Amino acid sequence: MQFQFLAGCALAVLGVSTAAHAQTASDDAADGYHQAARSDIIVTGILPTRRQDMLSSVAVVEGKDLTQAIRPSIGETLEHQPGVSATSFGPSASRPVLRGLQGERVKMLTNSLSTVDVSNTSVDHAVVVNPLLAERIEVLRGPQSLLYGSSAIGGVVNVIDKRIPTAIPDEPVHVDAIGTYGSAADERSGAASVDVPLSGGWVAHADGSYLKNDDVRIGGHALTPALRDQALASSLLPADDSEEAIDFAGNAAVKGKLPNSAAKTWTAGGGIAYIGDTGNIGISYDHYDSLYGVPIRFATQPGDEQEAPRLSMKQDSVNLRAEVNGDGNVLDKVSLRLGYADYTHAELEEDGSVGTAFFSKGMEARLELTQAKHGAWRGATGVQLFNRDFNVIGEEAFLPKNSTTQVGVFTLQQLDYGALKFELGGRYEHTSLTANPLEDQEQFFTGQRSFDAFSGSVGASYGLTDSWRIGLNLSHTERAPAAEELFANGPHAGTQAYEVGNPDFNLEKANSVEAILRGSGDNYSFEASAYHTWFSNFIYEDLTGEEEDGLPVYAFNQADARYYGFEVQGSLTLAKLGDGKIVADGLADYVHANVKSVGPAPRIPPLRLLGGLAYQATKFDLRGEVERVSKQDRVAEFETTTPGYTMVNAELNVRPWGKERPLSFALSANNIFDVVARRASSFLKDYAPLTGRDIRVTARVSF
Repeated sequence: MQFQFLAGCALAVLGVSTAAHAQTASDDAADGYHQAARSDIIVTGILPTRRQDMLSSVAVVEGKDLTQAIRPSIGETLEHQPGVSATSFGPSASRPVLRGLQGERVKMLTNSLSTVDVSNTSVDHAVVVNPLLAERIEVLRGPQSLLYGSSAIGGVVNVIDKRIPTAIPDEPVHVDAIGTYGSAADERSGAASVDVPLSGGWVAHADGSYLKNDDVRIGGHALTPALRDQALASSLLPADDSEEAIDFAGNAAVKGKLPNSAAKTWTAGGGIAYIGDTGNIGISYDHYDSLYGVPIRFATQPGDEQEAPRLSMKQDSVNLRAEVNGDGNVLDKVSLRLGYADYTHAELEEDGSVGTAFFSKGMEARLELTQAKHGAWRGATGVQLFNRDFNVIGEEAFLPKNSTTQVGVFTLQQLDYGALKFELGGRYEHTSLTANPLEDQEQFFTGQRSFDAFSGSVGASYGLTDSWRIGLNLSHTERAPAAEELFANGPHAGTQAYEVGNPDFNLEKANSVEAILRGSGDNYSFEASAYHTWFSNFIYEDLTGEEEDGLPVYAFNQADARYYGFEVQGSLTLAKLGDGKIVADGLADYVHANVKSVGPAPRIPPLRLLGGLAYQATKFDLRGEVERVSKQDRVAEFETTTPGYTMVNAELNVRPWGKERPLSFALSANNIFDVVARRASSFLKDYAPLTGRDIRVTARVSF
């Protein structure tokens, strides 16, 4: 049914688009195929907006910054962006954490469409996004993020590639390629894409990537000192005569390498697009295939379960994008985006047998109508449809067979009076969730829950000068609980936890206020934001202190909560030397989260400070940085404190023929002093520290 709907929409759009005429470039690349999207234009959202005018904090990673930042997972790729942390469930399954919010509240997008994977359901599930093929990544919070769903209250991460071409190359064949080696895990990765202009405005695209890494090197012991002491004490108890006796002393001694963290991933995809005077249309297909290990939650006392699960993950997806230009009187543009994905992953036992299998088929469609601009007024309105059928089969199935259907209607309206700008947004969303357990899944809830959610925002900004702007936005958000929060009730091997949901949950609601200040000039840039969110019926997952089937019990609960914090970033040119300059940069971010009548919210990142000093020239950049992450001792009940740490990193970017030439090299030394660092936002922080010293070399070419 999902695929038939997708095909029907595609045929309808093809019929609308037959009148389009060929041209040499699209608006997205008006200055030439080789020129990347301008960093000051945010394309995530139905109205492309200057970064200076955004009413909330944003981050853009592209060019040499993206080349240096690329890691196997999207979470680690974005870890140094303001307000961004990561779940750090090993090097392969690390999802972004935005302002202390993770999972269901952070929407992962590829080219403004949902990834339609199951990474939101659990921290051990990797995001089906390949940073190697990204041209640009945008992190967006605030009013425009709600246009992608009420669950995006934390924000959206949009990975932009060119699998569906948006421009016609200037040359007969255009090639982009990147290759990386990382010493900490003997990581070898590479990706390449080819774009070929065909006759009549058609462009064909093909791409592929490959990544392989061994177990990750760490700077010290895998377990924290407290857990090592516990394991050593358990090793002195009478020996267990069972065949599955655990070597507690051996667990305490694990050091230098993170067992079961190796991975192998490959992707292949292609697309074709028609680009004309009155619109464009394109379709793509891609296959994602990954086998990766989940770091072991080592047993430290009798009764603990200990597994070393590996996940074999596959996804096939089809995406379609179509745009038709309007007459300029009523509509400026009509856009349609469709995505369909068939996803599966198996959690493998140590002998290679399948323990639990996950199956998901999902579809998302977005239709957007962009209004023609009339004086100071512009806007856009749209409708979004999402459907997912999800099933978990196996002895450790923690969810019943379930389906989710969402229908959303949204609008964003803007008034631009020069110095004074206004923005108004709204969204209505109907969500239906149905649990249909299999015959042998009697422990699960059976039935249906439906929710109607209304969200809205209003904001304004004022230009203090031509280069300084201050803004304020207010928003009200309502979110339907996810299937995992409602229906979970069972052991989950990947997270090595027993997860318990609650089918009686109500809508989660939040009222937020955010203030933003931005300024820039020839020799400096500055951005600061402060936010405060009051939640009612806030859904959170927390340790109960109990055990079930030898696993710690994590239960979903609902209560009022309050989140507030800030993000600051900036850069300053200190001196100019020859064709180069010395630039200092820095950022700071902090989030404070409290659950009413309970205490601190779980897994909240602490205060972070990062400062760098760089020399930037035409043919090379040299930069060093120091990152200080504070101790996190505001923790939930049964949650351990996280020690602070300081990391020192250095990087060198070389462009042998200058900035506009096709070849560049990136060399970086990360965690130079090999410190043992643990991330407070990670479920596995006490069992799996961050990567130790890592020397990385990357080459990128475009011609």
